Amino acid sequence: MSTRAMSPVLVGRSDELRRLRDALAAAPGAVLVGGEAGLGKTRLIREFAGCVGDRARVLVGGCLELGSDGLPFAPFTTVLRDLVRDIGIDGVAELVPRGDTGALARLLPEFGEPERDAASGEERARLFGLVLTLLERLAERRPIVLVIEDAHWADRSTRDLLAFLTRNLGDAPVLIVVTYRTDELHRGHPLRTLLAGLERMERVRRLEPARLSRTETAALVTALLGDEPPTGLVERIVERSEGNPLFIEALLDDDGTLASELPESLRDLLLAGVQRLPEETQDVLRDASGGGTRIEHALLTAVSGLDDAALTRTLRPAVAANILVVDGDGYAFRHALIREAVHDDLLPGEHTRLHSRYAEALENDPGLVPDGRLWVELSHHWKAAHNAVWALVASWRAAAYARKALAYAECLTMLSRVIELWERVPDASERIGADLERVLEKAARTADLAGEYKRGIRLASAALSEIGEAGAVGDDPDVRERRAELLALRGRMRYQMARPGFIEDVRAAAEELPPDRRTVLRARVLSTLATYIRFTTNIAEARAAAAESYAIARELADPVAESHALCTLFCTDIDYTDGSMLAEIADSAARSGDHGALMRHAVIRSHFLEGAGLHAEAAEVARLGKETASRFGLARTDGTFLCINEAEPLVSLGRWDEALAVMEQALAQEPSVTTRTSLLVMSGEIALFRGEPEIARERLARAGRVTNEQTAWLKTQDYFSTQRLRARLALADGDPAAALEAVLRVVERPGLPDDARFTWPVLKLGVTACAEIGPAADADLERIAERAAALPCLGRLQEVHRLAYDAELGLARGAVDRAAWDGVAAAWERIGNPFERAAA
Repeated sequence: MSTRAMSPVLVGRSDELRRLRDALAAAPGAVLVGGEAGLGKTRLIREFAGCVGDRARVLVGGCLELGSDGLPFAPFTTVLRDLVRDIGIDGVAELVPRGDTGALARLLPEFGEPERDAASGEERARLFGLVLTLLERLAERRPIVLVIEDAHWADRSTRDLLAFLTRNLGDAPVLIVVTYRTDELHRGHPLRTLLAGLERMERVRRLEPARLSRTETAALVTALLGDEPPTGLVERIVERSEGNPLFIEALLDDDGTLASELPESLRDLLLAGVQRLPEETQDVLRDASGGGTRIEHALLTAVSGLDDAALTRTLRPAVAANILVVDGDGYAFRHALIREAVHDDLLPGEHTRLHSRYAEALENDPGLVPDGRLWVELSHHWKAAHNAVWALVASWRAAAYARKALAYAECLTMLSRVIELWERVPDASERIGADLERVLEKAARTADLAGEYKRGIRLASAALSEIGEAGAVGDDPDVRERRAELLALRGRMRYQMARPGFIEDVRAAAEELPPDRRTVLRARVLSTLATYIRFTTNIAEARAAAAESYAIARELADPVAESHALCTLFCTDIDYTDGSMLAEIADSAARSGDHGALMRHAVIRSHFLEGAGLHAEAAEVARLGKETASRFGLARTDGTFLCINEAEPLVSLGRWDEALAVMEQALAQEPSVTTRTSLLVMSGEIALFRGEPEIARERLARAGRVTNEQTAWLKTQDYFSTQRLRARLALADGDPAAALEAVLRVVERPGLPDDARFTWPVLKLGVTACAEIGPAADADLERIAERAAALPCLGRLQEVHRLAYDAELGLARGAVDRAAWDGVAAAWERIGNPFERAAA
């Protein structure tokens, strides 16, 4: 293996460098740089940084392999630490509003202790917003390039923050560059989801450096040798390396010949270079391999047992051979694959002893690693050393640290490890001061916060099993409340995944709470139950539950519970002729000061206005609600849901390009399946209206995976709208029988909440289908007419839909009434629906 340093020239990357420079010139934006290991992504970024360093500030942070074990925000901590080293803590404070750096303490201990515990997503949103503000303020001085390397190792919190920054960059000249290994992205790799979402954004570019061509390989070999290569050498290297720059460097020997004696696999190839080093250097490299891609000098000193001078002397050959590079006050393997190869080559006993030494060194001197890494690393090393006791204790402590840092996914990883190790530690409860029930409960709640609903459902079920069945827990009110909270939690997560059983869970939660025990928990559970009953025809039960929730909240003077109960009460049966209750809801939400209540009011008001035919007002309320959601840091949740309520009136107004832009923005946020359906249906209808049936079919297929009887996801708005699109497509395809089948699914389900609003548009399509089928559909036409006769008209929009239905019914029965159709067209014009007017 050559002992030369990295190639002095960058070969075959002129186009990639140009595209990176163009991206910086067009900032804000992001570039996703992906490729297999060894393609030179880091070398490319280093060259780019050198090219633009005189006119832009380049901030670089790398993800650590330990990140998958729960180390939160690792690259952002590095970036912040380097920034503090450059401009100082006071310099950073000058860049954030009112000098408030408290949230940054969650990333870097130099900023003190976090001011508040991580009790909700609000502190996490505050942290994300502060990082965004810091970058934008820095960019006022000169453009910023934020490089996040090795994102395939990114922890969940890093991915979330990266997505937030990319999607919320304003006009500041900030370019985010993300590198990752494509060969690490197995089918279920979590980075795939993030990349897919980011790629849909207009200002995000994909960059995939290709393998080097024969000409480029020759240029690299020439640069490495410092002279023209011997005849035939380039061809042999091309054949063996297949254009991978790392392979090329590894295959080229010091004497300018191909290292033909090396084995074929990359692992053996990389180990061959290590094996040429002195034995004492190899021993220390084996020690270093246990610490990850990068390791601090002081930690390696403690693990290896060598003093500073001896360690430096021993590692010098590895640095000279470019196996290790000096990185600040530590060392990094030139390529992560080298570390992996060295570590994987350890014998089982060596592996266990090495990680035990790491753990013992950290126990003896916690200052060997930054505060944020201590417990995560101890958990990793004790587990690798097969010491279940101390791995469990360290994982518990690491979970607490991750939760304080708002890193819910990493907290869940650590709690899951505690649960995994539980049976192997007989006195686990005494070790951590909590029993298994509490650990499972904490893990279930954390899964909910992390959006890991599938795991959360399993954890909540396990916690309920540990507590005991309803009949076995007796009348202990505290135990019953714990069961109720877990049942309600599991119901919410099942709801988010559109899984059966969410209503039953919340109803069971309410039954755990005696009516005579008036608590905020009971008020919250009853409000949730009333909300979920919109999937049933029992509106009276929903209204009773909402009314009791409101009464309890008023009695206990809890403004948050009161506001949510009012919202639920209003939604149990909306009358689009009377919105007077909205003023009371607005006042209650304002008094509560609760972000969730304020957002819920914006959702309900815009929904009501659109249902009342006040399209322009509805769009404006939803737009303003989205802006408020962004200020609260809730753009990805409530803000995304409000996109539905903004897009729907824009569709009604015929402003389809604007509506599609809003929907694409929402879909790029990767909303939950329960939010996605309406967006898919609306965009599918626009595609159909524009003569793009294939797009419409694709959107319908995606929506139909959620709205079906098997999943029990029969929310009126989603289920009826999906059947509406299915009927429209079938009619466009000349298949009125399939259209009628879709319509009859709506006809057969009367009595659901908000029934009239979403049924009238479907019934008109059913009449059209019957008219095309002819006499054979007369019986179904009468069923549709009976359904319409029992359907109320609540508001002027529904009145116009009824006029259109009546005119269509007359046409199906052979009565052509031009005056009726003129009246329909005029009615659509009055409320501002140009497409419906044209159709009439």
